[in-house]
Amino acid sequence: MDQQIEFFSEDIDFSLSNPDQISDWIAQIIEQRDQELVNLTYIFCSDDYLHSINVEYLDHDTLTDIITFDNADEEGTIEGDIFISIDRVRDNAATHSTSFEDELHRVIIHGVLHLLGFKDKTPEQEATMRKLEDSSLSLRKF
Repeated sequence: MDQQIEFFSEDIDFSLSNPDQISDWIAQIIEQRDQELVNLTYIFCSDDYLHSINVEYLDHDTLTDIITFDNADEEGTIEGDIFISIDRVRDNAATHSTSFEDELHRVIIHGVLHLLGFKDKTPEQEATMRKLEDSSLSLRKF
């Protein structure tokens, strides 16, 4: 499998402390769902940057922690761009009394779960998404 996971930052100075381990973990979650990882790009950014994307592409005038764009052309393949606001992750970690790293990993895998077809629009979908996030987080080996 020719997996490609890349991490970038836009308008902020941010980099992951363990990108290879995180990439392996993401690939494991995708493989468990019998999907093929083609290309996944994470872009870490500020609230302002993500807000402008939210307004421009989704017509939502709100702050959010993540926006996921599914670029897959074929069923069964994972290809996308995932934008994550480091400002939101920091605030949410404080609000939920969790570490920044755990919240970041939750948001990272949340985007993957969207690409795998899971939604979070209804309370039932949201509960399923939380369970999947928790089970994914429990698989981390770092």
